Amino acid sequence: MISSPDASAGIAAVVVTYRSAETIDDCLARLRAADGVAAIRVVDNNSDDGTLEIVQRHASSDARVRFIANPDNPGFGVACNQGARDAGEGVQWLAFVNPDCMVEHDTLSRLRALAAPQGEALLGADLVDDHGVRDGAARRRDPDFAAMLSAALGGTPAPKLELPIDDTRALQAVEAVSGALMLVPRALFERLHGFDEGYRLHAEDLDLSRRARESGALVAVANHVRVLHVRGVSSRSRPFFVEWHKHRGLWRYYRKFEAPRRSAGMSAAVFAAIWLRFPLAYLKAKAR
Repeated sequence: MISSPDASAGIAAVVVTYRSAETIDDCLARLRAADGVAAIRVVDNNSDDGTLEIVQRHASSDARVRFIANPDNPGFGVACNQGARDAGEGVQWLAFVNPDCMVEHDTLSRLRALAAPQGEALLGADLVDDHGVRDGAARRRDPDFAAMLSAALGGTPAPKLELPIDDTRALQAVEAVSGALMLVPRALFERLHGFDEGYRLHAEDLDLSRRARESGALVAVANHVRVLHVRGVSSRSRPFFVEWHKHRGLWRYYRKFEAPRRSAGMSAAVFAAIWLRFPLAYLKAKAR
């Protein structure tokens, strides 16, 4: 059995699973071999595909691995917060890692080395698929729903959410990083009160990034820290659920950050646009 290193100097990796049997074995094996990982917390949202059996096998051979088996699916943000609380007070860094993200042995330690001199920083990595294609969701602007609605009605084109990659910078400041892999100081995460649990799935990473920035923290992508992201393993089994909560999350984000400075008419139009898009997005996801 592998014993736990000094937790106060290390990173707690939090992994939220749901029907993740396809990738969780490799994900956990890589996290267990990663430099600087003092604790691994897996929070399972009621998987029924053998995910927990795989997690239990890892937990039985590595004291750093513990799991929480939720009796239902309370959502990604709730589960992330559960894992962070269970990691122990002494751990100074939290890494939120999707079960379909495959870290290298130095991924998290390199992110920590980049983040530490910044004071407070929420960092993401350069996510790529299994063909090496870089994921635009790793570097995003805040969504401007009013601008997107205006563009849809024939106005000035809205700026793309995806930001251009600037490989001349080891750390590229952005407005939002992907929740597929985030490293954050525990003190900052607790000051922000963690993820907003009002989101069930999607947009909680946009929300946390925005609140981190507004608190004065740096939000940035480590352009030279590359991580394989298989993407959407659990999502493929439930396209209606995923698209419903994605659109619900977008509306929550709009109400929270943009609606206070928009007219009631504009908000009604944004609401209609979000939910008119939902059936088309569902049919597209179902056809994949």
